[in-house]
Amino acid sequence: MSDAPQTTVSEALTPDEVMRYSRHIIMPQVGPQGQRKLRAGRVLIIGAGGLGGPVALYLAMAGVGKIGMVEFDVVDLSNLQRQMLHTTADVDRPKIVSAEEKLKAYNPHVEVVKHHTPITSDNAMEIISGYDIVVNGADNFATRYLVNDACYLAGKTLVDGAILLFDGQATVYKPGSGCYRCLYPDPPPPGLVPSCAEAGVLGAITGIIGSIQATEVFKQILDIGNPLVNRLLLVDALSMEFRTMKLRRDPSCPLCGDNPTVTELIDYDAFCGSPPLEMPAATA
Repeated sequence: MSDAPQTTVSEALTPDEVMRYSRHIIMPQVGPQGQRKLRAGRVLIIGAGGLGGPVALYLAMAGVGKIGMVEFDVVDLSNLQRQMLHTTADVDRPKIVSAEEKLKAYNPHVEVVKHHTPITSDNAMEIISGYDIVVNGADNFATRYLVNDACYLAGKTLVDGAILLFDGQATVYKPGSGCYRCLYPDPPPPGLVPSCAEAGVLGAITGIIGSIQATEVFKQILDIGNPLVNRLLLVDALSMEFRTMKLRRDPSCPLCGDNPTVTELIDYDAFCGSPPLEMPAATA
């Protein structure tokens, strides 16, 4: 964790911050007050990979004060085609360490909180309790359902994104306005939907969707614009078409519906029929 002092919305910007964020401050939608809101923001990012990387970079450069990252993996050579937080020199190093170094190099003012662990039913509620907004960059269904359920039960806003091949999607779930289970009540059978490791992914699509997620975080913190709440943005990079689907809360949703049956976190590996994640032995 960084030793940077905690600041509030009311505290004035320093001369360094005024210069660093000058292109924000001159925007009428942001201004000095908005920049102070960004500095007081607390955002948790699940994963320091293809989606988490661009989200974290843009949040750090924009001056979001507290950025938490949940990551347990190490950098692999195959990650470098799309995961912009890591370089060749980081191969075999913990991603969480590489991520912190890059973010602090871009902006030493931000506090980077490292959660060097898989997010599980046992620790999810404790981890997310220290943040206002959660960004999901997970690439497996068990984690996606877990993060969705934990955010809803904890009353947190979830900025969700996913990518595969040339396609991507993004949306924002706010408690009371639907959740991931309204869109996907049950996970697909194991093996039906390939992972990025199995099917591949265009590196640039991670930047597109990650940038959209970061933008949605800014809109939430600043309370501006029309967020992707109750809307699912679909991106087809091959045709370069952007489509928006309307989403609505499902009254029969097992989590956020009228008669919920999911009232606490469950065994998501069993629910999704996937093997539990194993934390690799990381090297410094």
